[in-house]
Amino acid sequence: MAEGGEKRSPTSHRTPSQIKRHAKTYGSTPKQKKNRAARARARYAMEKKVGKEALKGKDVGHKKPLSKGGSNSPSNTKIQSVKSNRGHGMTNGKKANMNKKKKK
Repeated sequence: MAEGGEKRSPTSHRTPSQIKRHAKTYGSTPKQKKNRAARARARYAMEKKVGKEALKGKDVGHKKPLSKGGSNSPSNTKIQSVKSNRGHGMTNGKKANMNKKKKK
């Protein structure tokens, strides 16, 4: 069971107290505020380019992540499904590199 008997969110798999704590400690740091603003600018630019209807239910993803020096240039952004953009290297519920066998 989760902290203090709280129910986990079906989408984020976190309890409400975990979500609040994360927002206070990680989400409010200056670096994360800049990243969030950059992602919002990328979405706004893509809306101007293709229209709001084309983005309904979709995410604007970055080919090279912002955290690794990526930019909001049109050549670095693309429209993706929410599932593929928020997967973070997961394939079929497992991490992509877990299936590789280690060499002895």
